Amino acid sequence: MPTPSRPYAAIPAEAAAVLRPVLPSLADEIIAAIAAEVPDYARAMEGEFGQIVRVGVENALGRFVDLIEDPSGDDGRGRATYVDLGRGEMRAGRSLDALLSAYRLGSRLAWRRFVETGVAAGLDPGAIYALGEGIFAYIDELSAESAEGYAEEQSAEAGERQRLRRRLVRLLAQDPPASEESVLAAAAAAAWPLPRTVAALVTAPEADAVAADHVPLRAERAPSAGTAPPEAAAEADALAARLARRLGEEAIGAGIERLAVVLVPDPGAPARTRRLRRATAGHPAALGPAVPLALAGVSVRRATATHALLAAGRLGDGEFARAEEHLPALVIAADPALGAELAETRLAPLATLADGPRARLTETLRAWLDRPGQVQAVAAELGVHPQTVRYRVKQLRDLFGDRLEDPEARFELGLALRAG
Repeated sequence: MPTPSRPYAAIPAEAAAVLRPVLPSLADEIIAAIAAEVPDYARAMEGEFGQIVRVGVENALGRFVDLIEDPSGDDGRGRATYVDLGRGEMRAGRSLDALLSAYRLGSRLAWRRFVETGVAAGLDPGAIYALGEGIFAYIDELSAESAEGYAEEQSAEAGERQRLRRRLVRLLAQDPPASEESVLAAAAAAAWPLPRTVAALVTAPEADAVAADHVPLRAERAPSAGTAPPEAAAEADALAARLARRLGEEAIGAGIERLAVVLVPDPGAPARTRRLRRATAGHPAALGPAVPLALAGVSVRRATATHALLAAGRLGDGEFARAEEHLPALVIAADPALGAELAETRLAPLATLADGPRARLTETLRAWLDRPGQVQAVAAELGVHPQTVRYRVKQLRDLFGDRLEDPEARFELGLALRAG
């Protein structure tokens, strides 16, 4: 005789006729025991909840006896009841423990009643043993079906919550700002507690995904959702979600254009900067200023512009930049054409040189403007001999004349170098 695929396939089919008459009273007994012994269900089995429990118990008992009668007759439709029970537990905000406890309690009562009934009907000991094994295997199946439903609902709820939070990020980032009523409604739907202040963290899935065609350098222009290809948008969404999870503390993120944008609540909290740097390691990232929630879009736009400069190598070779530390560069980037004109006019003396000398003198000019008169410090920064610095500064004086001594002219030269 072939080994049955399910333990209850070994139960004699005639046992079904023996057990079926006791099912109604057994269902009543199980329901009363669940109400009395499972704490989370310790309430009157009335109304919709009671109906659901009764249907679940009656279906479980009837399905088990049907399988004894015909082990191959299960078409899978009955499992939906127990998948839905698992979903219902998740929706009710309970863990799965109460439902599984109810299943175990029901299996013990069913086993006891079925043994009594089987013995009284003269079933042989082998059939009684197979009946017990079948009951507990069946309960394991029901438990697995409910666990599947619970996990599906949990995943769906998490996905819906994430979708609502992405929508909220985009709402807060938009320009002009959304109405206060819209923000409050979206935050409530996303179960996001409103912070006092937020700062926008902006990065991109790949460093080379940031290009002038895709990321605005204008500090007052907001990135817009929906313009990136679906693959790039999904990648940005995924990165934003990962960063928000790493940061915790109610950070929320979304992809906007090709960028991952995360809103960080109360960014001035202790050790926040260290955590931000650690979370974004490997991705050049920029942090906008801390602002009231109503001005979140300002922080997003400032961080977006800072990230563009960082990715373009215009803020040094670091991987993390705070917008508030690079305001002059942002001012210049706000009007690239004006910045280019400033660089062309103020740095015109350098344009007459060959590439090599021009690069060396530009580097020296930048260092000298940062530390005017400090030959040793400039030499150390450039990695050259102090005498080399003196020689190059003489060349610069020949090119720029008194402008190296005039504070206003030095300021303009510094801006021009940043714009160039």
